[in-house]
Amino acid sequence: MTAADKANSKKMKGKAYDKQLRKLQVELCRLQDWVKAEGARIIIVFDRSWYNRAGVEYVMGFVDRDQHKRFLELCPEMEKYIVDAGIRLIKIWLEVGQEEQERRFLARINDPMRQWKLSPMDTESYRLWYDYSKARDLMLEATDTKHAPWYIVRTDDKRRGRLNCISHILRQIPYKKMSHKKVELPKRSTKEKYDDQASLKGRKFVAERY
Repeated sequence: MTAADKANSKKMKGKAYDKQLRKLQVELCRLQDWVKAEGARIIIVFDRSWYNRAGVEYVMGFVDRDQHKRFLELCPEMEKYIVDAGIRLIKIWLEVGQEEQERRFLARINDPMRQWKLSPMDTESYRLWYDYSKARDLMLEATDTKHAPWYIVRTDDKRRGRLNCISHILRQIPYKKMSHKKVELPKRSTKEKYDDQASLKGRKFVAERY
């Protein structure tokens, strides 16, 4: 058994994942109801686009050192303004290891359905692993603040990572289950009743091959 096979054998199985995911998704819907009812303002940062200047742009040379330094200086200040305005800011960094990154990239290379996901920028990120890691460390050092801390989620196992991430978000927000008036379907009007399927006769339907 290869190292990749061993790693995959430890990953969460689909059945257990689906069971836990459904429970968390129900809670997410309750959170959404609470946010709407309370008018709560929440920003959740999952992806790295907000911090492109600290990562991709810096490592790939799209910005110089001064621009990179300036961003790291301003970012905590901007986030302080957001928090002081009463907006809840949750920042989540999705961390993946070298072996898992390589496994995913090879899977994209060898699978025609995934090849579109692999860009030249991705292959460069593979080559420049340590440059990106150092940029990450600089970013965390500058922007992991008391008012807007970073929470790191290990995502070598995507399923476990997703569940841990959702669970963490739910714990960060003091929401509660809102009461709902049961929805009842109204009686369908028959005032304009006619055979609405017969009127489609002669139209072009997609062949039912499945």
